[in-house]
Amino acid sequence: MASAISSSESFNKARDWYALDPLWQGSDDVVQRGLPHDQLAPAWQMLLLGDGSPTRHLQLLTGEATEVDVIDMALIGMDTDSAPEQLQVVPGPRLRRQVWLRTASGQRLAYATSWWEASHVDDYLQNRALPIWLNLTRLRTELYRDVQGVHYGKNATLESAFDQPGPFWGRHYLFWHHGRPITLIYEVFSPVLELYLGSVNRV
Repeated sequence: MASAISSSESFNKARDWYALDPLWQGSDDVVQRGLPHDQLAPAWQMLLLGDGSPTRHLQLLTGEATEVDVIDMALIGMDTDSAPEQLQVVPGPRLRRQVWLRTASGQRLAYATSWWEASHVDDYLQNRALPIWLNLTRLRTELYRDVQGVHYGKNATLESAFDQPGPFWGRHYLFWHHGRPITLIYEVFSPVLELYLGSVNRV
């Protein structure tokens, strides 16, 4: 499948990241109680609202290794970057990383943006070409994934990149390590996952 965006890294020029134009959003209280099944099917809720590794889940669903295409790494300093408000707890100055998550055979499954304290990003992403989960697993880092919000909306760039029409479901969460927030992550999942999870809703 042709790439809609260059996979080369950019370390010195920030570009926009691909946030959803929301049609609906839910905060952490919605995450805790879950959604009606006619709004979001149970299998999708396990992926979006659970605290497990999406990289690992995608690998189990597809039967293929989940690989990463890094499309941007940009120093953003103390800019709020139009990120979710939880970015404020991640120390700055910050670095923003954008990636596609795909199968080894090339099917894009998700898009993710993460924000890191720039001076410590190499402590956790020792191999930037690997998914975050694999980096942290190799380090045997104990983490708490704190899902803060869920999103449903549109983005024209993601429609082109996924080769799927929107709207899309996404979420954002904090990673905590030793009581300290180390990164904020914003993820959007492709509807192609309906092949493995079934329909997004039961309407």
